[in-house]
Amino acid sequence: MNIKTDRAGVIGSGSWATAIAKMLLENVGQINWFFRKTDTIESFRELGNNPRYLQNVEFETERINFYNDVDKIVENSDIIVLAVPSAFLPEILGNLKTDLSSKYFLSGIKGIVTHENLLVVEYLNRYFNVPFENVGVIAGPCHAEEVALEKLSYLTVAGIDETKAANFAQLIQCNYICTSTSDDIWGTEYTSVIKNIVAIGAGIAHGLGYGDNFQAVLVSNAIQEIKRFVDAVHPISRDIKDSAYLGDLLVTVYSQFSRNRLLGTLIGRGYSVRSAFLDMNMVAEGYYASKSIHEINRQHQVYMPVCDAVYNILYNNFQAKKEMVRLTEKLS
Repeated sequence: MNIKTDRAGVIGSGSWATAIAKMLLENVGQINWFFRKTDTIESFRELGNNPRYLQNVEFETERINFYNDVDKIVENSDIIVLAVPSAFLPEILGNLKTDLSSKYFLSGIKGIVTHENLLVVEYLNRYFNVPFENVGVIAGPCHAEEVALEKLSYLTVAGIDETKAANFAQLIQCNYICTSTSDDIWGTEYTSVIKNIVAIGAGIAHGLGYGDNFQAVLVSNAIQEIKRFVDAVHPISRDIKDSAYLGDLLVTVYSQFSRNRLLGTLIGRGYSVRSAFLDMNMVAEGYYASKSIHEINRQHQVYMPVCDAVYNILYNNFQAKKEMVRLTEKLS
């Protein structure tokens, strides 16, 4: 596996995809990049930046091969980085004619494929025969907005094959991105899913007027909740205090850039879920993840009071104020 490849493709056009493209171009001469809309590609070529996200990141467009045909970008890429909302993944890949079984994948998706409650690695394996060994997962605390500003950030690339994970990590490592590796693809993926749910809960508490003291208790209980769940689903030795787990939770709960926290804050202030989404005009993965984790946990029966409270507010129409009071009685 040659990490200095010019056959790296990015599927996704949002802020995280843009940040990943920026990181890749620190290490390779050219990238392939998929956009669904041709007018976005035309604007990008004209402006030299993504016209919708992270406009302050300037690109040398001659180093980018733009595509709006997903089959063609897959054909012309050896390593494919996925950075789309998880809910859109089946729509984008569903009609593929190209064989994916020999491709390498790096997933930057921090969500779950909701139709069957599959992690991205499971979805690729089940529907496209991609070996688990050929998939890496980008984990850890890293907001696209700070990558754009080249603020020092730390990422973990998880993969069953640690040599391949290390090669994936070198693709995105640069002077403002430090990387490490892990063999825990299930634990890191599930953590990245659940932390978005927790961030919605933290936002709801913030919107209702709870202070920093309560937020600290919420987060300390939530990381224990995450540990119970990932240990039940995939019981291996892991340190939940590592940045791929705890760090990712902390940045999503506290950051001004967290769209999941924003969604929760709006709901805490009295918005309906629908009106909050309309006001945000962007996807908050935690909304979809809440339903998926609730359904998965029917099998495992892990005690998850924070996730349960968020689910009740989002899907059972429980009043946020009353449900948060009930949650406070379950925390310690």
